[in-house]
Amino acid sequence: MIEEGKRAPAFTLASSDGDKVSLSKLKGQNVVLYFYPRDNTPGCTTEANDFNKALKKLAKLDAVVLGVSKDSIESHCKFRDKYKLKFPLLSDPDGKVLEKYGAWGEKNMYGKKMMGIIRTTIIIGADGKVKKIFPKVRVKGHVDKVIEALKEL
Repeated sequence: MIEEGKRAPAFTLASSDGDKVSLSKLKGQNVVLYFYPRDNTPGCTTEANDFNKALKKLAKLDAVVLGVSKDSIESHCKFRDKYKLKFPLLSDPDGKVLEKYGAWGEKNMYGKKMMGIIRTTIIIGADGKVKKIFPKVRVKGHVDKVIEALKEL
């Protein structure tokens, strides 16, 4: 299970930018890794747009943003283009990275229990260690909380 202060689990995933993104290649930068349920749904669109609007502030804090879901690269590219997102969306079709980062589990949807993506954000420091975990994220105001946490690093 993922813990603050421990090394972040390694990953390499296909990106909407047409390449693969590996955590190991991002050493020396802060990484805001956010897991979201699905492209083009209301909460996920709001969250992506909020991160997009905050990219300049995040860059000043030496942070890159990566969005992760099980959606295909094709879906990610349509989502990115529709909302002019300026950060990579990563595809984790088999959910292995979601599981490593605690973003996959039992959810309660309309009174039914089911397995799914739990909206989660992880801040990984320049040293590759987990600095902050935001489990079960509420979208409204979330990006501001992420920026505040980065300022405290």
